[in-house]
Amino acid sequence: MYPCCIFDLDGTLINTIYALTKTVNLTLDQYGLGPIDDEQTKIFVGDGYRKLLERALIHCEDSNLVHLPDALMTYNEFFRENCLYRIEAYEGIRELLAYLKSQGIRIAVCSNKAQDRAEENLEAVFGAGYFDLILGEQTGIAKKPDPSGVFLIAETFGLQPSDCLYLGDTNTDMKTGLAAGMDTVGVTWGFRTREELEAYHPRYVLDDPREVIPIMAGE
Repeated sequence: MYPCCIFDLDGTLINTIYALTKTVNLTLDQYGLGPIDDEQTKIFVGDGYRKLLERALIHCEDSNLVHLPDALMTYNEFFRENCLYRIEAYEGIRELLAYLKSQGIRIAVCSNKAQDRAEENLEAVFGAGYFDLILGEQTGIAKKPDPSGVFLIAETFGLQPSDCLYLGDTNTDMKTGLAAGMDTVGVTWGFRTREELEAYHPRYVLDDPREVIPIMAGE
């Protein structure tokens, strides 16, 4: 049994796609661009909001990213107002987390979402203090797929990276977990396809959060 599980946030713990698409489209509309749809957002997310906006602007034919500097500020303003829009835990996540907590397993989150918004999302869905550690995007810590964040989580708990199971839904997550030397789980209930995840040869590719339970139980 792993003494710690580290989760990505968007597309792994919480379905945030509607909030992300709404915020991007409100931003694009300021420049007479867009809209994009949820399926496009799923492809654009995963590497922080700057990359999300870059990809959305290029898709909308702002290939020189003329609007990017202003859009970054505009996006943050809209996201403060809309980051909780229609967010919800994926089916089976609550059962998995309850099991992990019942077994005394540490649960942490490593996200490229800004720290304050990550905390706001998780507290809105699961309640304050539910996770042992929440690590969002912040100054001084490189974003995923750099493994610095997950290394810091393991170190905080006094664990080796190999003691941790890392779960995520994108190629960025696969790169993160594998670069950290952690057994990695690709989850298909999120934003990307099974084929994308399998291409990185993670230890597991799972279709339902509850499939993690027998792994943790050593079955």
